Amino acid sequence: MTTKKDDSINKILSDFEVFANLLLRQLDLLEKLVATGETNFPEEISTELIANEKQLDKMEVKISDNIVNTIVLYHPVASDIRKIMACYRIIISLERVGDMVINIHNFIRKIKTPKVYTELSDVISNILMNSSNMVNKALLAFTNDDKEYAIRNIKNDAVVDEINKKMLKKAIKKGSSSDENKQILMSFISLNGMVTNIERIADHATNIAEAAIYSIEGKDIRHKKEV
Repeated sequence: MTTKKDDSINKILSDFEVFANLLLRQLDLLEKLVATGETNFPEEISTELIANEKQLDKMEVKISDNIVNTIVLYHPVASDIRKIMACYRIIISLERVGDMVINIHNFIRKIKTPKVYTELSDVISNILMNSSNMVNKALLAFTNDDKEYAIRNIKNDAVVDEINKKMLKKAIKKGSSSDENKQILMSFISLNGMVTNIERIADHATNIAEAAIYSIEGKDIRHKKEV
């Protein structure tokens, strides 16, 4: 027989799953956009991205409020508190990832020289795919209470950073061998903004993995050099 406390916690976890799946949908849409190498894309995709972002914002507030109310009203045991507080930390990171998805979408639309973007889109797509995979794996680590999976995901952050550096070197090389007019420079600025946001997605995936470990062990490993 379930109690009101159990029902409340189950509701939080159920809403969290819907929230996480919607965020993964956003990343999937963005991956498809970047993979095309095009700066013009169907308006319906932009419309869905923006609508989903508004829904994520509403859900983040709702789940956060439910977490606070559950703790105040039902005084859950330590293990339950860890679980729902990990949820709270993760939805904050996921909501910020959602913001970055929209930022990247907007950066693509601001690119003035599509040729520059097309030449680099394969590298950008690779970075985005790695970051998206990190988010997905971090969520799986939390859902499955898999500490080792979370640790591997945290360590993979360095791989994403290295790919990012290679992309920037490639951009600089192409820039120095072409006529660096204003339009090209503006495109590089947009590309750099895109990559910065993609890298932050990977950083938030690390935050999610750390929250998963907190949920499993009650151990906070944030700001520590080694896991």
